[in-house]
Amino acid sequence: MRSDRMPRRTFRATPTITAFECSPDRGQGLARDMRVRWALEEAGQPYNVRLLSFKAMKEPAHLALHPFGQIPTYEEGDLTLFETGSIVFHIAERHEALLPGDDDARARAITWMFAALNTVEPPILELVTARILERDKPWSSERLPLVQDRVRDRLDQLSAHLGDAEWLDGAFSVGDLMMASVLLRLRPSGILDEFPGLSSYVARAEARPAYRRAFAAQLAVFSAASSS
Repeated sequence: MRSDRMPRRTFRATPTITAFECSPDRGQGLARDMRVRWALEEAGQPYNVRLLSFKAMKEPAHLALHPFGQIPTYEEGDLTLFETGSIVFHIAERHEALLPGDDDARARAITWMFAALNTVEPPILELVTARILERDKPWSSERLPLVQDRVRDRLDQLSAHLGDAEWLDGAFSVGDLMMASVLLRLRPSGILDEFPGLSSYVARAEARPAYRRAFAAQLAVFSAASSS
């Protein structure tokens, strides 16, 4: 059971997040503000969005919020955060559907969140780099299969753990939110389709009403930018 160490906290003010004015993912839900939007939707928390151009992301006003000039950032009253893992964890602490009240279940959900960011995502990002940024390099045809195999090794391990379960550890949690977000980055490569169990897992995450609301909100930004 949850201990008496402290009550679950609430939001002190309506959060404001930053997002791309014109997302390079073309509204596919891959930009990292999607993870924050999704967490806020799961928590039922209203939020504001401040859109930024690539130029504005490198200007002093934004660098004061995010020293590396990226998105998203998160502002809630006098609190400012950057890095999606930190932001999503902050949101999850305020909503039991994302972070369970039971101490052990809470610890496992946090473990899966870290596993998504530190163990599963790095080879996936390496694959994105190899497929997009390095494809014109003379050594690309030799490097790409090696990177793909590293991704498959991780997915083999993750798939073995998931088995026939609906979620990673009982009920849906912040661990699933982060893991599904990471796995979605594989969709353009086709590798996710090689793992039916994981593909179905991601599809279940995408079917959640909170995910759909977050996706629609992010897509609307790209659609508006494309038509202007």
